[in-house]
Amino acid sequence: MSARSSRFVLPAIAAVLVLGACAPEPSSSPTAPTGALTPGQGACSPSQLKTLKPNTFTFGTDEPVYEPWFVSDTPSNGQGYESAVAYAIGAKLGYARNQIAWARVTFNAAIQPGSKTYDADLDEFSITEDRKKAVDFSSPYYDVTQAVITVSSSPAASAKSIAALRSFKIGAQVGSTSYDAAAQVIKPTQQVAVYNSNDDAKQALSNGQIQALVVDLPTAFEITGAGEVKNSVIIGQLLSPGKPEQFGAVLDKGSPLTACVSAAINKLSSEGTLDKLANQWLSGVGKAPVLK
Repeated sequence: MSARSSRFVLPAIAAVLVLGACAPEPSSSPTAPTGALTPGQGACSPSQLKTLKPNTFTFGTDEPVYEPWFVSDTPSNGQGYESAVAYAIGAKLGYARNQIAWARVTFNAAIQPGSKTYDADLDEFSITEDRKKAVDFSSPYYDVTQAVITVSSSPAASAKSIAALRSFKIGAQVGSTSYDAAAQVIKPTQQVAVYNSNDDAKQALSNGQIQALVVDLPTAFEITGAGEVKNSVIIGQLLSPGKPEQFGAVLDKGSPLTACVSAAINKLSSEGTLDKLANQWLSGVGKAPVLK
């Protein structure tokens, strides 16, 4: 996938944090290194990081994964925003490309308590207080909004407000913040339909089982722009009240890696790398109106 010539306005990448303040609180990561952290050096170097496999950093993600976050369901190719971010994090920590490994784990399993098959998981996980009870999150690597899509022949296509959407059957992926937005922001009169994957949800929209689908905004542009759902259109964005929704890498609860992964992300942000990767991989075909 290449960058489109016409781009939508990306949400601002999270403000840069001072590296010396990026270590998690002791209660959430008691074995994490403390003090000023420099990615790729000292406590944040491959020889010191307590990864699953020595001198190898294992990233986790779902199967399948979708554009624009990954390309061709192949996380190891470095294409797509999250794949590119993963390799950028690895490089910042001092890992060569051949020292990066991948593990597949389902979306829901990745955020459950217990032993992990990955060192850090990137799968469009929004940072929430509820999820923090079971896992660690890194510093955010992307600010995101949710969006509502439908097919042009659906009566939902004429909706111009959140209130106008409430009478329609809405769908979303189970356990996702897209589901939370559908249930808590739209508050439809019918129960939100849940699906194990966005593929299942897209099929339901195509078949008319639901009249609208909630996904994150970059995915909405990909679905509609690439024709993944025939004649699909974006109705508009759903803004989260209060703090913006942000994606972060998921790590085991109390992981000694959390502070170093956060330090790497903070550095990538301050250098402008995250902005460059977002412009390359999360380009869209226009702007989506904000639904109120």
